[in-house]
Amino acid sequence: MQTYIVRSRAVIIHDGKLLVVRHAGGRDFYALPGGHLEPNESPKECIERELIEELGIKPKVGRLLYIYTYTNKEDVHAVEFFFEIENGMDYLLHADVEKTHAHEIDEVRWVSTEDQIKVLPTEFQNEFTSGVVLNDETRFLKG
Repeated sequence: MQTYIVRSRAVIIHDGKLLVVRHAGGRDFYALPGGHLEPNESPKECIERELIEELGIKPKVGRLLYIYTYTNKEDVHAVEFFFEIENGMDYLLHADVEKTHAHEIDEVRWVSTEDQIKVLPTEFQNEFTSGVVLNDETRFLKG
C-alpha cells in the first residue's frame, strides 16, 4: 500500500541568496525550510506555522511557486507546495529570535547561485542556479 504525505516549503530569497536548512540527523544535503501539514491545516497555514516553529519569524506568505511530487525509496508518495516568502530580509535575524523547534535544524545557511552545495530537490536547485525561481507562473516539478 502506498502512503502519501503533504508538505509545505518556503522559498526565502534576499539579495539573490536563498535560505536553506540542514535538518537534524546527520544529513548531507540542504533543503528549503518547512514541514508536514497537520490535520485540518492548509498548505499556506502549514508554512506559516513551520517557519515560526523552526526559524522564529512570522512569514509574509506570497505566491505558490512550485508543486513538487516524488516517490521515495520506502514507496511514500510526497506532494510539496513551495511558497514565496516576501519578507526575506527579516530572516537575516533568525539567530537572534526564540524558536520552539530549533532542535529540528542543524544549520541555517544563505546560498548563492555559485555555491557548490547539495540542495534538494535537485530540480529546484537547478531552477535556482539558472535564475528562474521567481517567475509569474506556478510550475510543477517531478522527482
